[in-house]
Formats: sequence, structure tokens, C-alpha cells
Amino acid sequence: MEQVTTEKLMADLRVVIGDAEDLLKATAGQAGAKVDEARARAQESLRAARERLQEAGAAADAGMREIDEQVRRNPWAAVGIAAGVGLIIGILLARK
Repeated sequence: MEQVTTEKLMADLRVVIGDAEDLLKATAGQAGAKVDEARARAQESLRAARERLQEAGAAADAGMREIDEQVRRNPWAAVGIAAGVGLIIGILLARK
């Protein structure tokens, strides 16, 4: 399975927007082959973007389940890590 990244999702979104703009331009004063071609590209782009978003959602869900499981197995370690991160953030913010 291909790794889904923010950059890939943004690229898909740009393609969808571009195809939607082409569709709007094509339907402004014309009908026929150009409109059908633009609609087909827009539908394919939307399908691909939807699939990537679903994959990203599934991966995020799996990651959250794993984190939840780790915290439940090691609650004191999770508290210690959270306290350490909070301390570092506090020190960094206080330096400004």
C-alpha cells in the first residue's frame, strides 16, 4: 500500500480544483466533447482524492489505536513523556 502524505493529498486537491475549473470554463459556453472530457477528468480526480483521503483516515485511525493501546499498557510512561514534553515546551516558550 502506498504511503499517503500531506503533499500527495494537497497535489490531489490541486488536480481536483484544476479539473473543476476546466469543467466550469468548458460549460460556460459550450457543450459536447470538451464538456464530457472535463467531466470525466473531474470525476476521476475526485475518485482518486476520495480514495487517498480514506486511506489517510484509516492510517490515522490505526495510529491512534496503537497509541491508545501503548498508553493503556504503560500509563506512567505516558504521563512521564507528556510531562517531559510539557516541560520542554514551557522552557522554550519562556525563553522568548
